[in-house]
This record gives sequence, C-alpha cells and structure tokens, in this order.
Amino acid sequence: MMIANSRARGASQLGALALAAVVTAIAVSLASAPPALAQADAIAQEQAEAQAAYDQALADFKKALAERRAQIDGKKKLPNLPGQALYLTRVKVIGTYKDLTDVKPELIGRPNKFKVPPAYFDADIEPLIEEYAALFKVMQAPPSFAQASATPFEDVAAIGTAIARAHGLDDKTAEAAGRISLGIFYAETNGNQNIGNGRSNTYKGSLQTGPAEDRKGRARWAGLKPKIAQVAPDVAKRDAQEEARARGIDQRYNHWTAVRNGLMNAHGDLFAQLPEIMQVLPDEVDQMKFFQLIQIIPSPTRAALASGNFEKYRVTDPKIMGYLRNNAMFAFGKADRARKSANFREILDSMWLFESKFEKARDKYHEIKGG
Repeated sequence: MMIANSRARGASQLGALALAAVVTAIAVSLASAPPALAQADAIAQEQAEAQAAYDQALADFKKALAERRAQIDGKKKLPNLPGQALYLTRVKVIGTYKDLTDVKPELIGRPNKFKVPPAYFDADIEPLIEEYAALFKVMQAPPSFAQASATPFEDVAAIGTAIARAHGLDDKTAEAAGRISLGIFYAETNGNQNIGNGRSNTYKGSLQTGPAEDRKGRARWAGLKPKIAQVAPDVAKRDAQEEARARGIDQRYNHWTAVRNGLMNAHGDLFAQLPEIMQVLPDEVDQMKFFQLIQIIPSPTRAALASGNFEKYRVTDPKIMGYLRNNAMFAFGKADRARKSANFREILDSMWLFESKFEKARDKYHEIKGG
C-alpha cells in the first residue's frame, strides 16, 4: 500500500510538472507577443505624429505666405521684421519633413529645382518656395536712394581680385579671390544689389553688413588703397568715382562701396592666405563655403585654419552651434538639431542650402571671364 501510494504520488507529481511546463510555455508565448505588437503600435504612432507635425507646419507656412501676400497686395503696413515669420515657418516645414522621412523613408521623393536633399523637401511644394522668394524680393527691395551698378557682378569680381593682388598674390590666385567674392555676394543676397533685410534691422546692402562692419571695412580699404592704385589702377579710378557718388548716403546702399567695405571688413586679410586655403580645400565650392563661414563664425573658422587640421577641427560651443543653425546648418529635423558638436568637414557638408548659390556664382564668374 505504501508502495502503491508512493507510485500514485509520483504519477501525480509528474502530471503536475507536465501541466506546469505547458502553462509556462503558454505564458512565455503570450509574454513574447505583446512587445512586438507594442513596438508596431509605437512605430505607427510615431509615424502618425510625424505626419501630423508636417501637415501642421505646412499649413502654418501656407498661412504665413497668404497673410503677407494679402498685406503687400493691399498696400498695408508690414510688421517689424516681416520676413521672420515666413523664415521660421519654412524652417519648420523642412525640419518636420525630415522627421517624417526619418520614420517613413518611403516618402523620400524626386529631386527638386532648389537642389535640397529630397529627404528634407517634398518637390510638390516648390511653388510655395517660389512665392516665398517673391515675397522677400518685395520686402527687401532697395530704398529709393540706393545707388545701383550696371555691372554688379563684374564689380564684385574686380574688387575681390584687386584686394588679392594688393596682397601680392599671382594672377591665378587673385582670380580665385574674385570668384570667391561672387560666391559671398550670392550667398548673402542671391546676387541682388543694395537690398534690405526682411529678418534684420541691422544688416543691409549687397554684402549684408552692419554699420560697424561697414565702417571698419571702409577704414581698412583706405589703408590698402595706395597699393590698389598700383596693382589695379582701373579699380582705383572707379573707386574714386563711387566714393564721390556715395557722399552723403549710407555706403551700404552704393553697390560698389558696400561690396568693397564688406570684403575688406571680413575677408580682405584672408585673401593673403588663399594659397594655403586652396591647398587645404581644393574644391572651389568648399572654398566659397569657407569664406561664407568667415561671415558667420569668423573666430572658430580662423582657429580651424590655424590648427593645421582644418577639416577635423571640432566646434563644441553651444553658442557657435546656434549661429550655425540660424544660418541653415544642422537646423532641420530632430536628429540635426540634437547635435552638440561638429567638425569643419561636417559643417561644410551641412551647407547644402548654399551650394546652388555657389554654383551660380562659379558659373557667373566663368561667364564674366568669357567662358
């Protein structure tokens, strides 16, 4: 009896163990399913949120464009900094579209006429960007007293070349300075002379300088002027004419003096280092990017050049990263904006919104030089 009971208990225990194993297996199976379903739900929710954010940003952009167009067409007084709202809503459209394509890569579409990477821009909204540019053209029109040039591009190239030659550079390198100067002109104003600024009450004119920068450049030009007269007498002659013409007005609204002062303020001394810069950055567009960075973050850019390893020199200061973002670098989408540092190779590569402008400048320079 004891043996029988022992066997019975053993059989019962084995049955219980088998049942427990089945229950455990079922529990494991059930436990493994919810995370997968939860992950799918999370992805779907993230995609829906990204789509909603882009839709809202696009609606806000359209609204801002329509409001400004109605004010302009109705000849109503525009608000202070009338371009700021348009700019911020455009930035948000690009940024939220990048967030959307990050979670739904299948939405990355065809190339666009503005040469924005398709992951950042839906080509279907090209007409909105054209309207954006048209509104800025009205808002930034030169004042009535501005003194235009009949040869604005030739002027920029001639001034840049003359400055380089005054620093003792050979003809070929000096011509690179002329091309780079055109790149700055396009980057700052899209090649439009004497314009205002829809986003700033400080920066004006063909090179978008502030009053202090303009004065500093004017003083530096005066110091270089005797050398300019020796190496480029035609430039010195034209300069005397434009100085007389601009007497009594803000020199930022005479195209010649605005370009001259702007280049001398930020770039003139660096033209002397063009041989070194061209060796470090043999690509012509990269060279223009370098000098545009002198406009935006001059001290770090000069420090990077002096470091002996320009492309790997890293920026970590949050303020400097903020300046870059305010000028369309690392500005679009969560991933870009989360960056806390960047080396100069990464900074140059992030300047894709400038590339079409620099390509136009290069083409214009070749046109000026007869192909």
